[in-house]
Amino acid sequence: MGMTITEKIFAKASGKDKVIPGESVWLDVDVLLTHDVCGPPTIGIWENEFGKEAKIWDKDKLVIFPDHYIFTKNHHANRNIEILREFAKKHDLPNYYDVGTDRYKGVCHIALAEEGFNLPGTVLFGTDSHTCTSGAFGMFATGVGNTDAAFILGTGKIWEKVPESMKFIFNGEMPEYLTAKDLILQILGDITTDGATYRSMEFDGEAVYSLDMWERMTLCNMAIEGGGMNGIIAADKITEEFVKARSNKPYEIFKSDSDAVYHSVREYDVSKLAPVVAKPHSPDNRASIDEVKNSKITKCYIGSCTGGKITDFRFAAPIFYGREAKVPTFIVPGSTDVDRQLNTEMYKDKTLKEVFADAGCIIAESSCAACLGGPADTIGRSEDGDYVVSTTNRNFPGRMGSKNAGVYLASAKTVAASAVSGVLADPREFI
Repeated sequence: MGMTITEKIFAKASGKDKVIPGESVWLDVDVLLTHDVCGPPTIGIWENEFGKEAKIWDKDKLVIFPDHYIFTKNHHANRNIEILREFAKKHDLPNYYDVGTDRYKGVCHIALAEEGFNLPGTVLFGTDSHTCTSGAFGMFATGVGNTDAAFILGTGKIWEKVPESMKFIFNGEMPEYLTAKDLILQILGDITTDGATYRSMEFDGEAVYSLDMWERMTLCNMAIEGGGMNGIIAADKITEEFVKARSNKPYEIFKSDSDAVYHSVREYDVSKLAPVVAKPHSPDNRASIDEVKNSKITKCYIGSCTGGKITDFRFAAPIFYGREAKVPTFIVPGSTDVDRQLNTEMYKDKTLKEVFADAGCIIAESSCAACLGGPADTIGRSEDGDYVVSTTNRNFPGRMGSKNAGVYLASAKTVAASAVSGVLADPREFI
């Protein structure tokens, strides 16, 4: 009996020839990620358990990106950054990307990829549920709590149960009106928010491998919205080209065996799928755009680790070009590199940023911003009575601000079509 890609990575990281779902093993961790929300409590727990003068297990394997609550005057949020800054200085951390400096990168999950930390066959743990984004690189990546992260910080190891794997195969050639966001929302509508609890969600098929790395990251990013432990896509030439352009570190490519055992397998024909949204207030509250077209909206938002990558803005620009946003629309690049690309990459005779500015969009600095609400002065927050259509990953009450607001999750194409229509709109009418 063969193994899935996730099982093979568990076997390698635990020094075993073979592992089976349900078995618990000690994993050697290749990278530990944290940020300004969970970094300070992780540091506190680590110092309490290991001692204030303890040594980090491997400074080169700890990566810290302030990104969540950073462009705010909230003193609690500001204090979190100070704690990270002091910790990085005390331990001389090489991979601390401080806000307010040239090293600042933006949202951690996008920055991990840009800075070459995502390597096939490796193991990444992060104090953020969307750490599963990095599984797009054929690696195991998942989120953990602050206590587990503190243990990794001191030992470089973690005790984990091998997950069962679910496979999702997308066959056919991707239609121009579909994006990875539509594919993952389709899945969530089918399996619900607990359908993949503590399981690996493996994505496969012609349509998946036609996607660039940024789009593959969107698929894996929202595995957690189905309860998944991780999302994963086997590495191919597209993966290797991306990785080699950003890192010279060694890596190992694993692929699932043909006789690997799965909890379940679902197949889709992308030519038969339509753009979809998740209605308030859950990522699995799926509806075809045909069912909700012309619904009221008051704001539009394109950003986050899910929908603030360069591909998302490339999707949106042709729809905004020569048109005007009819509701307040926020453009939040997911990283400073994406922001630079918006300033230089052209669509017809304008830069992407000019396209959005000319359409009347509000363009913000790179960060998580309103994706998870944030302090009162966070740009793009929802207010009472708002209906927001957003490229973010969660639409629980209060997730983007007010508990008395509603959030639709959608692709950048659907958000752009809605922005220029003033109501929920079908991107197929603009393509």
